[in-house]
Amino acid sequence: MLTVRVQETPFDLGAESAALTDGRDDIGGLASFVGLCRADDGLAALVLEHYPGMTERALQKIAEEAWARWPLTGCTVIHRVGRLVPGAPIVLVLTASAHRAAALEACAFLIDWLKTSAPFWKREEFAGGDSRWVEAKAADDAAAARWAKPA
Repeated sequence: MLTVRVQETPFDLGAESAALTDGRDDIGGLASFVGLCRADDGLAALVLEHYPGMTERALQKIAEEAWARWPLTGCTVIHRVGRLVPGAPIVLVLTASAHRAAALEACAFLIDWLKTSAPFWKREEFAGGDSRWVEAKAADDAAAARWAKPA
């Protein structure tokens, strides 16, 4: 089962994990990652924008790539959009496999890709009323580079 959603509403880790694993006896490892909005530098909110349709297709494509690269038996990717305050969940990745290594590697791959290449635009809002667009970070690009396929 492969599930990809972009939504404004919060997600429930327990409910999403149960939806992926209930009634299954072929899963030996379930890896999960939940990204939360941090209050760095006095951040009041993080506003995530996207282009509906395009974003879902991009996330679906990368989830399918993870499915092809690792022996997954399940995968859920949920990314929120809209105005999120510190502490709010932003992203959920769940990967299931017969063995833990595949689940963990696929989860890390998806998170690195989401951080560097997913088509979201992020704007930080601060308590004083200032705002700025979030720029890419070299450290995130370096982390994602480990997943590049050899030429």
